[in-house]
Amino acid sequence: MIFRKKYMTLTIIATVTLIIFSTLNISAVEEEIFVKNGSRDKKMIALTFDDGPHPKETNEVLNVLKKYNVKATFFIAGKHANWYSKPLIRASEEGHEIGNHTFNHPDISNLNNTQLENEIIKCEETLIKLTGKKPTLFRPPYGSYKKDELANIAKNHGYKIILWTTVDARDWQNPPATKIADTIINKAKNGDILLLHDYATNNTVEALDILIPEMIKKGFKFVTVSELIDN
Repeated sequence: MIFRKKYMTLTIIATVTLIIFSTLNISAVEEEIFVKNGSRDKKMIALTFDDGPHPKETNEVLNVLKKYNVKATFFIAGKHANWYSKPLIRASEEGHEIGNHTFNHPDISNLNNTQLENEIIKCEETLIKLTGKKPTLFRPPYGSYKKDELANIAKNHGYKIILWTTVDARDWQNPPATKIADTIINKAKNGDILLLHDYATNNTVEALDILIPEMIKKGFKFVTVSELIDN
């Protein structure tokens, strides 16, 4: 009887330990896959642009980035890449990082796993066809997702999930360029991943011409997301 009680106690302890370890392990994997910022120790920040390419805005964004010799990361919607491939190819050839932003830009929290996986794979295939490179970064449209499902699919396909820091200039609403620029200049910190757009956002282009030189004066270096998180 005493032996049985000891056996049951040890079994319970082992089960609880296994559950705790599994939970910690899942959390560690999620923390490694989901990225909101880089190191806070270095004056490095990453500009990211969602929803493109666009035949007008993407090229204008690229012109400003080239002017200041700045590299950025573009999260591409696959269907837009098929419509407007030239700006995407230009961005890749000029050394900018290209990320996966699904093919049709849906709210992926409304998709089942098969639909979500298809969105990611279809966009990936489009980007490989046009740039010759497999993307390794994924950003969910609208920042909306089901965490466990997305983490598993991202891990299986070799992606990190890139979110963004709390500095959101909400440029998709097309506020004045000075407002977009001031939000970033006044609030951006070491290691921030900044969310902007290059699809039907005219004022973003003008804002870049204001904020990039100001941030450089403050001692910040603009890098791609991969460079940011590798440091």
